[in-house]
Formats: sequence, structure tokens, C-alpha cells
Amino acid sequence: MSEKFDIPFKSSFVPAVLEPGAKIKFNCHKGISCFNACCKHADIQLTPYDILRLKDNLGISVTDFLKNHTVPFEMDKDGLPGVKLRTDNEGACLFVNEEGCSVYKDRPTACRYYPIGHMAMREAGASDDEARYFLIQEDHCKGHEEGREISVDDYRQEQEVEAYDQINREWLQLMLKKKSAGPTIGRPSDTSLQFFFMCSYDTDRLRRFVLSDSFRASYDMDDAFYETMEKEDLALMQFGVRLLKQVLFGDVTIPVKENAAEKRVEERKEILEMRRKAEAELHQQKQEQQMKDAMS
Repeated sequence: MSEKFDIPFKSSFVPAVLEPGAKIKFNCHKGISCFNACCKHADIQLTPYDILRLKDNLGISVTDFLKNHTVPFEMDKDGLPGVKLRTDNEGACLFVNEEGCSVYKDRPTACRYYPIGHMAMREAGASDDEARYFLIQEDHCKGHEEGREISVDDYRQEQEVEAYDQINREWLQLMLKKKSAGPTIGRPSDTSLQFFFMCSYDTDRLRRFVLSDSFRASYDMDDAFYETMEKEDLALMQFGVRLLKQVLFGDVTIPVKENAAEKRVEERKEILEMRRKAEAELHQQKQEQQMKDAMS
């Protein structure tokens, strides 16, 4: 028995697995009759690294990219949040034009792999996952009728997908770990789901969180760490995965300051007490004002 997590393509059929050295017949180029057809019916799930590459290509913040170029969706029955590229009302990718893809050099992982599907699988009892590949053949795609033959490995190198896989690997392993846990882990709380979204996709918000006084009071990190988190998006994204592993799965790799939990409890008590006093004072002021109004 195997556990699997499909990235970036989901399908209703059971595909035949391709070995890395297997040959496929495929070529896509501007002169082909179906050029841009796949982009006009786009259903593209984004990985964390996809988001960083695309927002840099557009010269905008992650916040603006998520707001203007993505839509949320649930990756599993527990509501684990994912993001997909936003399309127009007909389902076309917003980055496609007559010349092709306007963000081609930073196109998402799913686009790079097409027409190869990719999934991570872990055999029951195994400690490591393995990549599995399969061929996607859609009626509109004429690339399969081209004469060129190329191996799966060579196609991956041609499409420069290896770097994407390496950078996304830990995050994908985390998804596989969550799926492998099955119903024993239970449905995550809304707070946990929001935390997952922040650590996975919203690096602007993650940066504010990591640089906050509350984070510094909880975790024992040096000044060099905070300088890196402030300046380097990729390092911040990769730290977000570590933080997810620790907070949601108990994989402790980030040192916690001694008595940090107890201090947070005490701080919370102080805040609640201050709030109680403020509300009591406000209530008293309202009562006094009502008495004055009644006597006037």
C-alpha cells in the first residue's frame, strides 16, 4: 500500500507510472495548431516557490499577488488551504497572450511539468518518499503528435523543473506526512489552518510574525537569523516549512527560550486583566453619564 499526494495535477484516472528514463513523444512550440490551448483552460495549483517566482517577475508584493492573481481552495477534506492561479471567466490563465506565456521564465511547476504528471509516493513503512511520473494526454493537445522523443529526466532538465522540486521538497513532504496521518490527526483548528496558509504562501505576513516581539520572546534565534528573515524571501519561505513542522507536527528543530510558554501565559493574564479593568471603567463612566443625563 502506498500513500500519495498529487502535485501539481489531479486526475480521476489511474495513470501508468513512467520511469525517469522512459521516453515520451512530445513537443510544444509556437507553430503548433493548439498553441496556448492548455493555457486557456487553466487549473494551476501553486507551490510556495511558484508564488515567490511569480511575484518577483511581476515586481509586486506577495500580498498583492495573492489578492490579485490567486484563488483559494481546499486541498483535502480537512480544509487544508491551497491556492490556484486566478483565471478569467472563461477559465483562461491571466498571463497568456498571443505570443504565449508572459511570465514564461518564472512559470509555475505544473506548467513546467506538462504533459508529465508528478506525484510523491511513500510505501507503507518506508521513511522516504519517491517521485512517480505519468503522461497526461488531453484531446486538445497536438504536442503528442510531434515526432520528437525525449526521456522524462531529459524533459525535466529541459524545463528546469529540478530546482523547483528541490526547493518545494520539504513542503511537499509535509503534505504527504499530513495525508499519511489520516483521520488519526483529526481536523485542524481554524487557527491551525490560518497558520498553515501564512507559513506556506503569505511570506509578507510570515515576515511580520517572525520579526515580532512575541516571536523573539519565544524562540532563541541569533541576530543573523533575523537579518536573513528580513531580507531573503527564499530563506523565509524555507523557515516557514520548519515552523510548520514544529508547531503542527511536533518536529522540534527551532530552539525555544526557557520558560517562554509560561511567560506567554502570564502576559496573557496581564492583558486580560487590563482589558477587564478598562471595560469596568468604561461601564462606570457610562453609568455616571446616564445619571447626569437623567438629572439634567
